[in-house]
Amino acid sequence: MAPRRLGAVLVGLAVAGIAALALSDGGRDVPGERPAVRRPDLALLTSLPLVFGEQFGLDESGSPALTRIEQRYRVKPIGVADAASLSGHKLLLMAQPRAQPAEALVELDRWVRAGGHLLLLADSRLEWPSERPLGDLLRPPPTFADTGLLNHWGLQLSPSGLEGDGRCSVAEGGLIAHCRIGRGRAIVIADADFVNVDQPGAPGLDRLIVELGRLESR
Repeated sequence: MAPRRLGAVLVGLAVAGIAALALSDGGRDVPGERPAVRRPDLALLTSLPLVFGEQFGLDESGSPALTRIEQRYRVKPIGVADAASLSGHKLLLMAQPRAQPAEALVELDRWVRAGGHLLLLADSRLEWPSERPLGDLLRPPPTFADTGLLNHWGLQLSPSGLEGDGRCSVAEGGLIAHCRIGRGRAIVIADADFVNVDQPGAPGLDRLIVELGRLESR
């Protein structure tokens, strides 16, 4: 979805002479690499080939996006967003996750309301290239499987972006929503293709790092 959504935003900012890190609150510096001893844990739940390649081979290394994230966090992959997997974590990145069991969604909502911080990349038209055939369970889902979580938080996702009922602050033409949920927070970005990059220093990843930092600071 990046060529239509986040990519368009970044191009527009560049044309205007503004750094790609410019945000709706007036701009924020992109945090740099953090010493290993100061890197907090980041739970990661994703269907995208960020940690392993599509073939899950031993000779395959992590993606450039993972390399960039690991400059600031200790990434802890999880397989489902249930209470057991989220226990002990304060920060969670969900990037185009597969459909979660109903009971896991209830536990995820409780985790956020109890003070958890979530960055969710939810793409309604994923364009991430895959060598796996359509219908393969290991292929990233082309559409974010919203089984009621977003609606529970007052959001709706469509091919044109996010819409809200006022409980979340929706900005940038529906690209992003900031939500206060109980004692926790969730940031939803209606795009996941922007983390498909060739280099860890790709400008699109600046946005990911900035939004994770925003969740850390609140």
